[in-house]
Amino acid sequence: MKSIRSFSFFLLVLICSMAFTACNPIAKPELLPVLTTTEVSAITQTTATSGGNITSDAGSSVTVRGVCWSTKANPTVADSRTTDGGGIGSFTSSITGLTEGTTYYVRAYATTSTGTGYGGAYQITTIVASPTVTDADGNVYHTITIGTQVWMVENLKTTKYNDGTAILNVTDNTAWAALLTPAYCWYKNDVNTYKATYGALYNWYAVNTSKLAPTGWHIPTYAEWTTLTNYVAANFGTSLNGTKALASTTNWTTSTTTGTIGCNLMLNNFTGFSALPGGNRHHDDGRFVDVGYNGHWWSATEINTSSAKLWYMSYDNSKQLFPQPYNEQNKSNGFSIRCVRDN
Repeated sequence: MKSIRSFSFFLLVLICSMAFTACNPIAKPELLPVLTTTEVSAITQTTATSGGNITSDAGSSVTVRGVCWSTKANPTVADSRTTDGGGIGSFTSSITGLTEGTTYYVRAYATTSTGTGYGGAYQITTIVASPTVTDADGNVYHTITIGTQVWMVENLKTTKYNDGTAILNVTDNTAWAALLTPAYCWYKNDVNTYKATYGALYNWYAVNTSKLAPTGWHIPTYAEWTTLTNYVAANFGTSLNGTKALASTTNWTTSTTTGTIGCNLMLNNFTGFSALPGGNRHHDDGRFVDVGYNGHWWSATEINTSSAKLWYMSYDNSKQLFPQPYNEQNKSNGFSIRCVRDN
């Protein structure tokens, strides 16, 4: 008798449950937009660039899209955000109002009538403003800390040594080619066009004076350039190649070859190093070539009586994942200079 009552109770519960379910069907999960986040680039002390790509609106029109960010993982639209129109497809977002030296998480979002979907999150850290340094001419340079090194952000443009004496400015092509003594020039001898952006070009004899850099700074050795590229390889080599991580977002000739400096300039300069294509002056005939296409920077490391080492970057070399050394370059060539701070 007891078992009959138990079965009757179970049957009653089952019938009630079925009736409740019939009156209250289980809600289907909301269908949200499908999207990805564009890798964050052009990071400064207070700004960055990102965006997203919406591949599906799940049947409901995207009314609002953009990126959101926070110092906490997985930011939402309740945090700081941009508004970048509506609809599916790709879009670009300009992030502003960041705090220098701060780690943020950034991801794209898309909102429809059914809710908000999100792309994956990227972690970024904004650049810390470093002190400036002034050369003997009064030119002011910004600086950036990369790993254990502090570098100038601009190419050297001084016309004086750090003791105040003048560096010889040679404009004649034949005279430049014959030089075995320190000298500098401006690209195409045009100071007004090229000085502010690209700095000056120096032969290695000027480097070897040990007086070219401002006091407390020096021309990097081959080993110090290697330290820089090794740090970039370890910290920026997974999502971007090293040349893009070091190259400026401006002034490079554009390229359609994926992964090169010139392809999508806005993906350059994750390090803040801002390398520029200052071109060079040939040692054999004094002609000027390659501004906008290639950057060449002397090292302080000598090979022999006629040659020294330098590093270079090209705008369209897809195989050049990191700045490459030229081990044998004639000392009479005119190349750019980047200075690194003394330890």
